[in-house]
Formats: sequence, C-alpha cells, structure tokens
Amino acid sequence: MGYQTDILDTGNYKTFYCEAGTENKEVLVFLHGSGPGANSVSNWQPILNELSEEYHVIAPDMYGFGHTQHPEKHPKTFWEWTQCRVDQVLELLDKKNIQEFNLIGNSMGGYVTLNVVLHAPERVKKVMLMGSAGGEAPPTPEILRMVGFYKNPTFENLRNLTTWFVYDPTLIQDSLDDILKIRFEMVQKPEIQESYNHHMFPGPGENLIPPNALKQMKQPFMLLQGYHDRFVAKESSLSMMNYLPNAQLRLFTQCGHWIQIEKKNEFLSAVREFF
Repeated sequence: MGYQTDILDTGNYKTFYCEAGTENKEVLVFLHGSGPGANSVSNWQPILNELSEEYHVIAPDMYGFGHTQHPEKHPKTFWEWTQCRVDQVLELLDKKNIQEFNLIGNSMGGYVTLNVVLHAPERVKKVMLMGSAGGEAPPTPEILRMVGFYKNPTFENLRNLTTWFVYDPTLIQDSLDDILKIRFEMVQKPEIQESYNHHMFPGPGENLIPPNALKQMKQPFMLLQGYHDRFVAKESSLSMMNYLPNAQLRLFTQCGHWIQIEKKNEFLSAVREFF
C-alpha cells in the first residue's frame, strides 16, 4: 500500500506530511534538503513505499518548503529557521503520540536532524545522515548556484541544477524527470519563493555543529556520502567522523548528492541493516 498525505497543526502553522506503515513499531522520520522546490514527495516518494511494509515512515515538508503553511513573518536568521524546523518535527511526532523515533536526514535535513538530537536526545534512537550539512566542507559553485536560483528561476536552470545533484543523470533520467516536474511546480508558487529568499541559507560557519556537541551524541550514527557530491562535499561527513563517538561512514563512488535515487538498492539495504 502506498503512502498517504495529511496536514496537522504544529504550533503556529500547519504541516503537510507523508506517512505509511502505521501498523509497524519502528518509526523512521525522513527530513529532506533545501534545493529549489524540495519537499517530502520529491525527495522520498519511492523510498517510503519500499520501506512501509517494515517500518512506520513519516516525511514532513519542512517549514519554508512544499505544502506546509508558509510564514507571514519570516524567521530572521538561518538558525531561527532551524529552530522552527526542530520544533515542527517534535510537535508533529507529539501529535501522533510518538515518543521514540529514528531520523534520516539529507543535506539541510541532516542539519535539522542533528539539531533534533541536540534538543531531544532522549527521544532519538538511531540516526542516518546522507550528504549532510553539519561538518566542515568547502562551498562549491553548484551550491552557490542553488542558493541564488531565484535570481533567474527558469525551467532550464532548474533542469541543469537537478542534473548536478547526481553523478550521471543519464542512468536515472526517468527519476530525474519526475523530480523536476514536482519541483518546478513548487518553485513557481509565490509563498515558496518568499520563504526561499528570506534568510533560508546559512552565513559562513552557521551550518556547522560544534565538535563538542557532536562528541555528546551517543546514539548509533550511520553516515552515507556520495564520493562525488558537489552540494555537500565528502569533507563534511569526514569531519563529523572525527567527533561522533558511535558512528560508521559509507562512501559511494560514482554517486552525488541523492544516494536514495542514484544508489537506491544500496540505500534500502543500508536502512534495513542499520535500523
């Protein structure tokens, strides 16, 4: 059975989310990244259906993205956006009477994941990060183009950007076409453009988790990293491995930022093995 979508009040706004496998005990919460038009469906759609027979899977549209209600008054900093998203995740799970859960975060979603661990460590069982922000990594031309997308938000620029997320777009063209269709529909919405252009992205050093904070995260961690990721370079995962006390790292060659799409079978195997 496929995933369902719903909307719940989470504090001062309504959160859109995908959910499946509610009869299963183990809860996996999936948090998407911050590319133009990103949302739960474009990031996680095929994964949720695959895993719903074994796990209770939940994937919200992060505050500032997708079908989740957008702010009338935007947060003033990247850190404020992050705190709103941490509160959003915890409030959503509270409303669903879920006390303990596992987290899977991609890119910005990985940064939110790490902040959820900081905020409510007693509730988080295990953590999987995939091309995650949080560690030290050099900025790339691709990330600069992504941040500045709305300076020239054409279909062609979104198509180019989408292909840059992966190592070899010719191998998964059908999947990329599906993602592009969903994302282009999203980026045309005025409320999404407004959120994207209001302090959505970090200044220098703002997307780093302090090493002393990482050292205190005792949960089992699995870090998945595309060796050729051009949006969050492998140095981010490598630097976090210096401090996380209970972590393993898997590097995937011929793979960019979207392991769950480029290496789907390997990603599903890693999830089933780890959780």
